[in-house]
Amino acid sequence: MPKTLIVILGPTGIGKTSLALQIANYYSTEIISCDSRQIYREMRIGTAVPDQATLSQVKHHFIQSHSIHDYYNASKFEVEVLQTLEMLFEKHEAVVMVGGSMMYIDAVCKGIDDLPEVDPEIRQSLIERMNKEGIESLRMDLRYLDPVYYAEADLRNPKRIMHALEICLMTGKPYSSFRTRTIKKRDFDILKIGLNTERSILYERIDQRVEEMFREGLVEEAHKLYPLRHLNSLNTVGYKELFDYFEEKTSLEEAKEKIKTNSHKYARKQLTWFSGDSSINWFSPGMESEILKFLDEHLHLQDLRNI
Repeated sequence: MPKTLIVILGPTGIGKTSLALQIANYYSTEIISCDSRQIYREMRIGTAVPDQATLSQVKHHFIQSHSIHDYYNASKFEVEVLQTLEMLFEKHEAVVMVGGSMMYIDAVCKGIDDLPEVDPEIRQSLIERMNKEGIESLRMDLRYLDPVYYAEADLRNPKRIMHALEICLMTGKPYSSFRTRTIKKRDFDILKIGLNTERSILYERIDQRVEEMFREGLVEEAHKLYPLRHLNSLNTVGYKELFDYFEEKTSLEEAKEKIKTNSHKYARKQLTWFSGDSSINWFSPGMESEILKFLDEHLHLQDLRNI
């Protein structure tokens, strides 16, 4: 019987972490975090990294494992997670992966096109250009070098624009020509569990979590990171709004409200992305017993349960 990767996904603030913990304990296995920001060790409060008591219950992988100074992307995540899974499947029939980073989930489950390794000098020159000239300069270059990708790219995302330009400049070919979007076959089964609830309840949960982040010291954490605000890893909800506050562009209360509003927007973006995946089995928060029953029926792993 093939090994199984149990993927717990859904919008931010929905309760994925606690569900993943329960499932991992139930099957006596380990957890892979699939969060593109929790991976950075310098960003604990603003990325809602689980507390130490939670992390100590089950072995976690890819939480605070890298530095914000590291260049990291979904392609690197795919390679590293597959290597980790190969090791974990030697001792576990099932492994849990949890998170809401859409591209990172797809990287592990479907694969990412094999792209050439980027020349560090090209990357550094683009970073310097963006810092000096702004993102609009890079957008115009992308429009000229790869109009196909330009038409579909998220032009507000400097990381995506920069990566596409890196490939264009290094190979002399459009970035879009490397994107075959072929789904890679995995040697393990994948079972996806999605969590969702009414929009008003979701927003309330998100807002409560933002308030908790502020009580835990988010402002102080962001202030320590402010000198490094040019790093792409810090161009994320919860930090960029506070950077505006430090620059006196907004009040602290306005920054907090923007974090809530932008988190709502991100949750909607996540749900739109996930809505295109028919392989997701959807449940509501609080349906843990139903989810475990569903997993038992589909995995036939009752003998592995930690009961």
